[in-house]
Formats: sequence, C-alpha cells, structure tokens
Amino acid sequence: MSDNFIKQRANAQFKKLPGVEDGKTVVSEHEAAADALEAKIARLKGLRLARDAAELAAPPKPAPPKKKPGKKKKRAPPSPALSLSDWLNNRHAGGRSK
Repeated sequence: MSDNFIKQRANAQFKKLPGVEDGKTVVSEHEAAADALEAKIARLKGLRLARDAAELAAPPKPAPPKKKPGKKKKRAPPSPALSLSDWLNNRHAGGRSK
C-alpha cells in the first residue's frame, strides 16, 4: 500500500470522529459544563448572601415567655407487697389454676 492511501484513510477516519465535523470538541463541551457549573455556584452564593443579609437586617424575634414550673403531683404510696404464697392463694381463689 502506498503512503498516500494510508494518509487518505486516516484523514477519512479522523473526519468521522464525533463532534469534529460540527466544529465542536469534547473539550469545549467539558468547558461549557464547567462554565454552567460556575454560573450556578455564583447564583446560589448570591442567593445565600442575600438571605443572610436579610436575616441580619430583620429585627430579632422576641423570646418566648418562660413557663412557670408546674407543681409536681405526688404519687400514691405503693401498696404493700404481697408475699408469693398470698398471691398464689388469691389466684387459686379466683378460679385460676396454678
């Protein structure tokens, strides 16, 4: 094969690469995505700074009134504990087995 034919074939393959015929390249698409990201970051930063400035300029909210501590209710004294034998006798008298 001649060198001329090889060059022509390589040039034909190069022209078929995606994005080359439109004048676009992968690098320019990457740069466009990076530029869009930078624009989004700048917009969000501006919104955050505006929100923070509005919070600082707003009058402070009044503190909620403090609640008075309520009286604690006293618990009823615990009933005296039954012995195990008394408990078993009560169960047996109530119609329960064992």
